[in-house]
Amino acid sequence: MLQRDYYLRLIQEFMAALAKVLEKKEFTARKEELHKLYEQYVGPYAFYGTATIDEVMQALEGETPEKRIMKLEMLSELYYHEGCIETGPTRDILLSKAFSLLDYLEANSGTYSMERHARIAELQREYGKKEGE
Repeated sequence: MLQRDYYLRLIQEFMAALAKVLEKKEFTARKEELHKLYEQYVGPYAFYGTATIDEVMQALEGETPEKRIMKLEMLSELYYHEGCIETGPTRDILLSKAFSLLDYLEANSGTYSMERHARIAELQREYGKKEGE
């Protein structure tokens, strides 16, 4: 129970930090701050910024199920928001990664999230993807 409370507080802290980053208007500053959030909450940006979804899943295999789900939730947010400020193929790659993680979380997290469900629907509309792809 204490561990679950800790994870909840950590996610709340992450979301508050992410909201502050998203308030930044300047592209470079926002991107740098997003990279710092990768480092602080998930792991090295040098890895997670370029890793495939399979590599991400392998990297998080050793985590407890709760910690793994928490990191995947944060990582999906980072991919999504970084993808929203990028353009071209980089945008598509990041949003595709966000979709894949959200789809995985929808099937495996054990909790229902209206925000997650809405984000999946948004990405499906934008990219014509179906859940499970």
